[in-house]
Amino acid sequence: MISIIIFAILLLVGFGVFALNAGKIRSNILMGRDVNRSDRKSERLKVMTLVAFGQKKMFKRPIPAILHFFLYAAFVITQIELIEIIVDGITGDHRVFRASLGGFYTFMISFIEILSVLAFIGTAIFLIRRNLLHIPRFRMSEMKGWPKLDGNLILILEIILLICIFTMNGSDEVLYNRGASHAETLGDESFGFAISQFVGPALFSGLSDSALITLERIGWWGHIVMVFIFLNYLPFSKHIHIILAFPNTFYSKLTKKGQFTNMESVTNEVKLMMDPEADPYAAPPSDEAPPERFGAKDVQDLSWKNLLDAYTCTECGRCTAACPANQTGKLLSPRKIMMDTRDRLVEKGKGIRKNGKDYDDGKSLLNDYITEEELWACTSCMACVEECPVNIDPLNIIMDMRRYLVMEESKVPTELAGMLSNVENNGAPWQFSQDDRLNWKDEN
Repeated sequence: MISIIIFAILLLVGFGVFALNAGKIRSNILMGRDVNRSDRKSERLKVMTLVAFGQKKMFKRPIPAILHFFLYAAFVITQIELIEIIVDGITGDHRVFRASLGGFYTFMISFIEILSVLAFIGTAIFLIRRNLLHIPRFRMSEMKGWPKLDGNLILILEIILLICIFTMNGSDEVLYNRGASHAETLGDESFGFAISQFVGPALFSGLSDSALITLERIGWWGHIVMVFIFLNYLPFSKHIHIILAFPNTFYSKLTKKGQFTNMESVTNEVKLMMDPEADPYAAPPSDEAPPERFGAKDVQDLSWKNLLDAYTCTECGRCTAACPANQTGKLLSPRKIMMDTRDRLVEKGKGIRKNGKDYDDGKSLLNDYITEEELWACTSCMACVEECPVNIDPLNIIMDMRRYLVMEESKVPTELAGMLSNVENNGAPWQFSQDDRLNWKDEN
């Protein structure tokens, strides 16, 4: 009975704290401007299925994709075993589904064990790749400190979780082989799980029955405790993408890549200027909302989809590795753009929850996190968008911040200022009038 009470408390606290932190993430994302992504639902569902569930874009790099798939598949399928553990914890039973499922139960747990071994292999290789191999995208400046620790920590937690699973199953296997089962409803028949039937006797056959029972309990409790640690670590980690990849791909931009949106306020002004019947001196309606900022200076000027992108970023660095500006030594890193947006969003969200919605800390995403040099280094080639395995769009954030610089602060690099002046005066980027642009055809 005591164990049931302890488990119930752990269950309530674990899910309760996660729900609280998930609510904070949701409120942070909703700080952004509204954007309609509710159209073409069948097409969105297809994109989500292929990209998030099927991991289609991951397989551009087959070896990391296969290793990642091992971890992904193990994470999804092991939730079946987690359901049984939760039921066992609430009822005080042990392997509650075995009696009713029979051989299918053995098959499912065996399948989970095989996936767990593959996940263990993948986890070990990822740790080696991150810490021993000199892969450039894992050694950039934005990956120092917490981002590096975060990537390693989740892999270490995964290994501990897998150890707990095989400790539980392996010690169970030896107990049943001896006819010393500690669970009355299971009898003394061996499980014959694919991996534990070999690992259990090899590691635990020299232990006493009481030691095996204790070891099995350590594995069982260790498993569920690690699950709740992992669950409540997610809101503070890049690995929240495990959950957010699905809505993020569902709400992906479905228009043509590279197609930019016009600002509604600017469009309306142009239409007003072109309307011969409009009164240019007419005062705006008294109930009209104040005009929105042109472009984006801080996170609340971005759309909620931009902010969802920031939380979904896996920090894999594929965007930065493909960025031609970064490859030529420019300061721009699309991954850093997304990481900076998320960091600023978390900071701003904390301040608003503590001080109210009008909170202003005197800081902004532009300049305090992202520099003008980074923004103007972008060639808008869309390589980062194409490479992202979860359909994140760093370019949209970059262009909105450029809009702010140009339209609100009139800040344009010298090279672009001349080009814009030529377009305005000559109708072309070159310093020739429209009448002179075809003179070359008359030359001998």
